[in-house]
Amino acid sequence: MSKKDLYVASLREIDIRLEKGGDLIADLGNIAAVLKKRLNYFWIGTYFVRRDHLVLGPFQGTPACVFLPREKGVCASCARQKRTIIVPDVHRYEGHIACDQHSQSEIVIPLLDNQKRIRGVLDLDHSELNAFDETDQKYLEQLSVRIRSLWREEPLN
Repeated sequence: MSKKDLYVASLREIDIRLEKGGDLIADLGNIAAVLKKRLNYFWIGTYFVRRDHLVLGPFQGTPACVFLPREKGVCASCARQKRTIIVPDVHRYEGHIACDQHSQSEIVIPLLDNQKRIRGVLDLDHSELNAFDETDQKYLEQLSVRIRSLWREEPLN
């Protein structure tokens, strides 16, 4: 299957699971599980934005950093800029935070609520360089729109 086909199938399955869901943490956990199963990227998960840091949310993959500073790293840059960031080589990204030595490339998508406030980020890592492209960005940004409605249960703090 092409990458596009894998994303289309992933979004279809995620839509079904979200219809039956209704809990922020459980739904984000299922989203990470579906993406991991279908795309088999190295690490897939969420970080929640808090006042002075980002904190690990549901994920699939190896153990991860629990807290990330708001001023350093790809996830923090994505949260500050409220835009997708694709990093072809994490070793060339100034300020990259290495939670796992196998991570080589990364894409991070902002997760906004219905009022366009940043609530978190969706973070995907790959064990190969240059693994992410416009196809990933297109479908992951579509996914981020689906995730917007989930924030109704999670207060800002």
